[in-house]
Amino acid sequence: MTAAYAPVRCTIAVLTFRRPDDLSAVLPMLVEQAREVATPALQIDVLVVDNDPVGGGRAVVAPFAGSGVRYVVEPEPGIAAARNRALTEAAESAFLVFIDDDERPHDGWLRSLLDLQARTSAAAVAGAVVSDFAAPLDPFVAAGGFFERRRPPSGTRIRVAASNNLLLDMDVVRTEGLRFDPQFGLSGGSDTLFTRLLAATGATMVWCAEAVVTDHVPPARTSRDWVLRRSFRYGNSGARVDLALARTPAGRLVARLRSVARGLSRVAVGAGRWCVGVLTGSTAHRARGLRTLVRGGGMLAGAFGGVYQEYRRMSQVPG
Repeated sequence: MTAAYAPVRCTIAVLTFRRPDDLSAVLPMLVEQAREVATPALQIDVLVVDNDPVGGGRAVVAPFAGSGVRYVVEPEPGIAAARNRALTEAAESAFLVFIDDDERPHDGWLRSLLDLQARTSAAAVAGAVVSDFAAPLDPFVAAGGFFERRRPPSGTRIRVAASNNLLLDMDVVRTEGLRFDPQFGLSGGSDTLFTRLLAATGATMVWCAEAVVTDHVPPARTSRDWVLRRSFRYGNSGARVDLALARTPAGRLVARLRSVARGLSRVAVGAGRWCVGVLTGSTAHRARGLRTLVRGGGMLAGAFGGVYQEYRRMSQVPG
């Protein structure tokens, strides 16, 4: 008699908050990717986690109810709460794949993530994100490289990853008891802390260059003010993650001093490069100098307990 084995399940989780147009655009693409990859031995479902307490995305998801799409509302505000809800909903899944609602997967995206995981047995596989802009970039923003991202070769070992294009081996996540820290729910950075904790267990994390998604960036997120605030947030959350990873008072002191030193260095280098840009008329020097300076300021704020809540306004419910 041949033993019967239960099929492996993979859940694709798309997190959303009051962006019905983005959700309606990405859902058919995710359903199609799931159909292309699913086999009798591999079941794939799509999970929509709506962080809107009133369930604003329900009407968008309703037509997909018979296509392997599940919909849940996570009323607790913040990206960490939504990510944790995805972990909970994927309790029976072998793999969980995160993607944002404003991203569009390229052909072969899901298959590439799963294939590389199968070849490497990695606990996490991170894919590439490329940006598409609704309007031409301000020359200052373009010169500053604010949307540049790394693209290492496939199979490269990594120590940290974002969750906007990420596959997780849920057996490892459950064994290690990992969750996204709610203290980073409104500030961002919970995925940085999560993946650094995962790497600290000795688990393998790899890069997949073939698993590409396009991030559709609206004009509001390409202004000089927005990209500089995002740079400040990166520095701020990075310093706070370092403090969170320190397990002893001595370790936290070392992490704080390290962030102060790095922050001061970036402020000084950034200010110097900005001055060079002003004197030479170089937009690139001015933009990249200011980006470095602002990120250093965020590190200094984080080292002393300052928290920049980038997602606070997005998560508030109109009253």
